[in-house]
Amino acid sequence: MNAEAKLKELGFELPPAPKPIGVYKPMLIVGNLAYLSGHGPMKPNKTLITGRLGLDMDVEAGYEAARLTGLGMLATLQSQLGSLDKVKRLVKLLGLVRCSDGFDKQPAVINGCSELFRDVFGEEAGVAARSALGTNSLPGGIAVEIEAIFEVEV
Repeated sequence: MNAEAKLKELGFELPPAPKPIGVYKPMLIVGNLAYLSGHGPMKPNKTLITGRLGLDMDVEAGYEAARLTGLGMLATLQSQLGSLDKVKRLVKLLGLVRCSDGFDKQPAVINGCSELFRDVFGEEAGVAARSALGTNSLPGGIAVEIEAIFEVEV
């Protein structure tokens, strides 16, 4: 099953690809690698999920924010490539979690994005090298920011 059909089967609809809020490109292709800039958790009404894990957000809310971020990343891929079926595999995922000092569940939060990509692209192509880091601040107070590198057909 192709990635776009799998996304529909899972009951997800991609939002419009987010627009840059600074001086950068949402995605840049070099050779056969697509580098996605950091994406945040944008809701369908175009507001961002803000908060701090371990203070005013729990792991479940952070997981949902990361999954929503993943959907935005997929929307960027689709808009830039024309189809998610041009994705060969996820190579690297970097997730940043805005959290309190004692919070240590960053991997569980970023699983919201990782599990989405696994479910859409499959175990082999959708699971990659990954880092999940905590930070005290992210732009606009967003709960998570995630960037990725994908191998794509060019």
